[in-house]
Amino acid sequence: MTYQPKPLNTSKAKLPDDLLGLTERLAEHVHDVWAARRIEHGWTYGSRRDDTTKRHPNLIPYAELHPAEQQFERDAVAEALKAVVALGFKIEKA
Repeated sequence: MTYQPKPLNTSKAKLPDDLLGLTERLAEHVHDVWAARRIEHGWTYGSRRDDTTKRHPNLIPYAELHPAEQQFERDAVAEALKAVVALGFKIEKA
């Protein structure tokens, strides 16, 4: 059986401009959570990824990531927020 991804249709879900700052902060948070979990499992920084020695070049602060890596995180967070909106929820600042 071949995996057939079925993501929500978020094409009509629009995020307000004031969520751009939230998107950036959440992208940093997601990176930090990922990095913390890697470190907990014995991974360390390495200039090249090596699964055998548990080294990864992205075990650095979010601000130091290559812009393409930062954008990957932003896009993933924005898509998750759009899915929340597509599911009928509202995101409001308390």
